[in-house]
Amino acid sequence: MPVATERSIVVGIDGSQSAKAAAMWAAREASKRGLSLRLVHVFTMPVVTMPGVIPASGGIREGFESRGLEWVSEVREAVLARYPELVIESAVRQGSPVAALIQESVRASMVVLGSRGLGGFTGMLVGSIAVALAHHGHCPIVVARGPEAEGEGPVVVGTDGSTASDAALAFAFDEAKLRETGLTVVRTWSELLDRGALRPRFLDVDPVEIEAAERKAVEEQVAPWRDKYPEVPVEIVIRKGRPVRSLLEFGAAAGLLVVGSRGRGGFEGMLLGSTSQALIAHCGCPVAVIRPGDPITREL
Repeated sequence: MPVATERSIVVGIDGSQSAKAAAMWAAREASKRGLSLRLVHVFTMPVVTMPGVIPASGGIREGFESRGLEWVSEVREAVLARYPELVIESAVRQGSPVAALIQESVRASMVVLGSRGLGGFTGMLVGSIAVALAHHGHCPIVVARGPEAEGEGPVVVGTDGSTASDAALAFAFDEAKLRETGLTVVRTWSELLDRGALRPRFLDVDPVEIEAAERKAVEEQVAPWRDKYPEVPVEIVIRKGRPVRSLLEFGAAAGLLVVGSRGRGGFEGMLLGSTSQALIAHCGCPVAVIRPGDPITREL
C-alpha cells in the first residue's frame, strides 16, 4: 500500500453519501491549503463460524476489497469533477478502522469523517472511532455534516482558557482567514463552578463581576491571535449557561464549529461523553476537534 504524502488531508470512505459529502468538504480544505487529498477505506473481515457454508476467506477478502475500491473510485471521480487540479491518493486497507485512521493521522494534516456511516464505519459518531481519534490521533479531526458539508457562515470556537482551547483558537483563526469570514469566540460561565471546581461562597457571587472577569480573560487569550490575523473580524461572546447549548445555538448558523479535545471548567471532558456526542449528533455544521500539539496548529 502506498505511503501517505506528508500533511495530506485524509477522509474515511465507506460508501455512504455522508462520506462523499465529507470528501467534498475535505477537498475544498485541501484546495485552499495546497495539500493533497487521501481517500481511505478500511474493511474488517467477518468471523467465519461455519466453514463450508460461506466462501473461503480469500474470496470474502477480495469481495470486500473490490467493493472498497469501487467506493473510493466513485468518490475520487466526484471530487475531481469539482477540483480537477487536486492531487488525490487512495488506500483500501483491511483491519480496524480505529487503528488504521490513527496510523493515517501520523502523517496527515487532518482526518475528516462523515456524520453517518456504513460498513466498517457504522456507528462511527456514536462514540468509538471519533472519540478514539480525538484521544489518540495525531492531527485535527473533523466531523463533516450537511448535504454537501460545506456550510457558509462564520467560524465558531469554544474556549475555556485551557491549552486545548489555545490550539482550537489557532486552528479557528486560520480557518476564518482561509474562508475570508468572521470568527465568533464563545465562552460560557457558571455561578456554581469556576475552572471545574466549586466556587467558594457561590451563593454570594456577583454575576456582573464574573462575566467581566471572563471577558477580560478571553480578550487576553485572543489578543495574540488578533495581532497575527488582523484581517479576521472577531466577535467575543460571554454567556452564562452550558457549553453544549451555547455552541449548538451558534453552530446552527456557522460554517465550522471548533473545540479543543479536552479542557477545564465548562468544557472539561468535552470528548468523553454527553457533550461531544451532543455536538457531533446535533450541530448543524462541521465540527473540528483539535488536540494541543497537533501538527497543523504547531505550524500556525
